[in-house]
Amino acid sequence: MKLIIAALALAASSTAFANSCPTQMKAIDAKLASSPALAAADMAQVKQLRADGEKFHQEGKHSESMKALGSAKKILGI
Repeated sequence: MKLIIAALALAASSTAFANSCPTQMKAIDAKLASSPALAAADMAQVKQLRADGEKFHQEGKHSESMKALGSAKKILGI
């Protein structure tokens, strides 16, 4: 019984990550569209992390995607 509950919880969390990735990408895109004042190196890093996040999402690696997108958001201050 505990195994079934754990499996259901894992499936639910994977779905939550999968649905959250696009939301996080949209938030990053919106902030980038506002031309934030960032050093060139920071801007390049944000864009790379954003691209990595999308790539991981498309590959089904949602926890890696959220980690990359979270790092980008942190640099952007969102």
